[in-house]
Amino acid sequence: MFLRLVADSFTRRPRRKLLSMAALAMGMSVATAALSVSLDVGDRLAREFRSLGANLLVTPQADSLPLEIGGVDYRPANAGAYLPEADLGKLKTIFWRFNIIGFAPILDVPGQYLKQSVAEQDPSRYLDVQLVGTWSNHIVHIPDGETFTTGIEQTNPWWQLKGSWFSEGGRECVVGTALASRLGLGIGNRILLNVPDPTKMVQRFDPFTITGILSTGDSEDQSIVMSVGELRKLARLPEVYRRLYVSALTKPEDAFARKDPKVMTPAEYDKWYCTPYISSIALQIGQELKGTDVRVIRRVAEGEGNVLTRVRTLLWLVTFAALLSAALAVGASAAASVIERRTEIGLMKALGAHSGLVGVLLAAEQLLLAFVGGCLGYAVGIVLARVLGERIFGFTPEPKLFVLLIILALAALITLLGSAYPLRQASRYDPAPILRGE
Repeated sequence: MFLRLVADSFTRRPRRKLLSMAALAMGMSVATAALSVSLDVGDRLAREFRSLGANLLVTPQADSLPLEIGGVDYRPANAGAYLPEADLGKLKTIFWRFNIIGFAPILDVPGQYLKQSVAEQDPSRYLDVQLVGTWSNHIVHIPDGETFTTGIEQTNPWWQLKGSWFSEGGRECVVGTALASRLGLGIGNRILLNVPDPTKMVQRFDPFTITGILSTGDSEDQSIVMSVGELRKLARLPEVYRRLYVSALTKPEDAFARKDPKVMTPAEYDKWYCTPYISSIALQIGQELKGTDVRVIRRVAEGEGNVLTRVRTLLWLVTFAALLSAALAVGASAAASVIERRTEIGLMKALGAHSGLVGVLLAAEQLLLAFVGGCLGYAVGIVLARVLGERIFGFTPEPKLFVLLIILALAALITLLGSAYPLRQASRYDPAPILRGE
C-alpha cells in the first residue's frame, strides 16, 4: 500500500515533477562530467606537462655545497665529479618506477673543431667548441631483466630538431643552430672533432656526420651534441656522466608533501613515501643512486601543481554552483507541492496518519524523483564528459560504475536537503484548520 501511494503521488502533477527532474538532472549531469573528467585529468595533464621537460636533476654529491635562495637552486650543474652510467637501470626499480617516464644523462666536454677550409699552418683552423653527450632512443637494461627505451626526447621535448637525431652506434651528431650558422654547416656535412690529449704532440680528429640542426634557446645552440658513448671515446673516459635529467609523473604537492620527512611519524612517513610526490620520488632515486644529490626543479614542479590545482578547483566550483541550483529548484518545487497538497495531508492525518508517516511518504516520493533524475543526469553527464575531455583535455573519459553510485547518492542528498524544510512543515500541519477550509 505504501509503495502504491508513493507511485500514485509521483504520477500526479507531471509538469511540476518534470521541472524538478530536469533541474536535478542538469545538476547531476554537471557533477558527473566534472567527476569523470577530474578522475583522469590529473594523469592526463601530468603527461602533458612533461612537455615542460624534466622535473628532477641528479648530480654528484661532491659537486658543490647547497646554495638555494627563494626556492631556486643556484649550484652549478656542470662541475665536479662523475657518476657511473651502469647504475641508471636502477631508476626503474624504485617504488614509483612506473612514474619515471624518461631520463637522460648529460656529459659536457670541451673539444675542438677542425676547419678544413683553412690552411694547415693557420692556428685559427682549430676552433674550441663545447661537446655534449647524451642519449637518443637508448635502450636501458633494468636489473629485473627487462629493457626501457629513453633519451633526451623524453626529458627535453621542447628541443626543436631539424633533421634527425644521431644514432647510438655511429659517428653522428647534431649541431646547435647558432654554431651551424656561424660555421656554415648543414645536414649531411662531415666535420672533424677532437678532445685534446695533453700527452700527445699530434692530435687525432675523428669524422662525424651531421644528422640534424638543434634549437634549444640555451647553451646547446652553441654546442655539438652526440651520443654519450661516442663522446666518451673522444674524451677517453669510462662509462660515466656529469648530470642526469629525470622526467617523472607526480602528484601536486600539498601542505603534507612539504612537511619534513624527518619529523613525520612512521604512519605519516609511509603515507608520504607511498604517494607520488616529487619529493618522495626524489628521495627514492637518491636511495638507489648512491653518492648523488637529487634536486627538484622547482619552477617546473610547482608550475604543474598550480595548474592542476586550479583546473580541479574550477571543476568543483562549477559543480557546486550546479548542485546548489538543483537544490534550490527542488526545494521550490517541493514547497509548492506541499502547499497544493495541504488538504490531502490534512485528510491523511485526520484518518490516523502520524507526522512521521506523512514525512516518510513525502520523502519517499522525493527520493524516487532523485533516483530518476540522477540516472538521467548520469547519462547526460557521460556525454558531456566525453565532449569536455575530447575538446579541451584531449582524452575520452570512460564510464565508471562507482561514479553512477556516487551520483545517485548525491542526487538523494541534494533532494533531501532541498526539500527538508517543506517536508518538515508538511509533517507539522494541523488537520483541523485545513479540513475546515482555513
